[in-house]
Amino acid sequence: MILTPAQLDRARGAVLASAVGDALGSQYEFGPSLSDETPVGFGVGVFGHGIGEWTDDTSMAIPILRANAAGESLLDPAVLTRIVEAWRDWAVDAKDVGAQTRTVLSSIEGPASEAKARDAALALHRSAGRSGGNGALMRTGPLALAYLADGQEEALVEAATRVTQLTHWEDDTADASVLWCLSIRHAIRTGELDVLGQVDALPSERRDRWSALIEEAQATGSHPRDFAAQNGWVVRAFQGALAAVAGAATPTDALERAVHGGNDTDTVAAIAGALAGAVFGADALPAGLVERVYGWPELRGDDLVILADAAVGGVDAS
Repeated sequence: MILTPAQLDRARGAVLASAVGDALGSQYEFGPSLSDETPVGFGVGVFGHGIGEWTDDTSMAIPILRANAAGESLLDPAVLTRIVEAWRDWAVDAKDVGAQTRTVLSSIEGPASEAKARDAALALHRSAGRSGGNGALMRTGPLALAYLADGQEEALVEAATRVTQLTHWEDDTADASVLWCLSIRHAIRTGELDVLGQVDALPSERRDRWSALIEEAQATGSHPRDFAAQNGWVVRAFQGALAAVAGAATPTDALERAVHGGNDTDTVAAIAGALAGAVFGADALPAGLVERVYGWPELRGDDLVILADAAVGGVDAS
């Protein structure tokens, strides 16, 4: 798909705003909800991340973004295997890795593979009786960049589901990732926020529930703090992030609303940032925020732009 300048800006925004939100939320993680008047800024993270440094949310998205930038198919088992290998290498000395993700990655014996990761995720789900953490939704933003062309919706649904199930097996996690990816795709293509319009991509028996959840998050006056108590659960993280974007006038507004919500602030802000950036575009982000973000593996905001451009076929990332 040949993107217009506005579409390319929104594709960049989906990646940049997510990283900025992740880094902004880092120092507020597990804290209380904040008033709308409380200033939000970069600071040292709860797990020791530096000022402006993104956390596991963006770090886990990077291998997905790199695969897209290289023109690789996220439906190829070999590509998904390399993503799992990258996550395992990163997790060795990462400042923070989600409990569910760490359990799955550490249980893979020998060389990694998509099949082994999926088996480990399914085994954990069966053992615990649930696997609905928000750790897959937080990294899902870059997926949409490879599926912007006409007729790519079904392929994006499959890719989002398979990437989610590398670590998180529960239906809620796949559904949330599918809806978020399709919403990002729609926003990049059109500049419009329309999450409810993506529900038909889900299995028919789950559509009514998700429609109600979306409507609750987008209700007049809804705020991420309304969903903070359980926002480590993918459904509440989804709703909190959507409330942040739906009530925002700018991408920065969306990120600040997500952080003001409290609790899992870096993750909710990273999720919200992917969609807010796709709606408002990268140029709407303050340069002072973009210039300060950095993180694993020794990348900065400018590097994310280069990768995003390559992922949508804008420029060569080599």
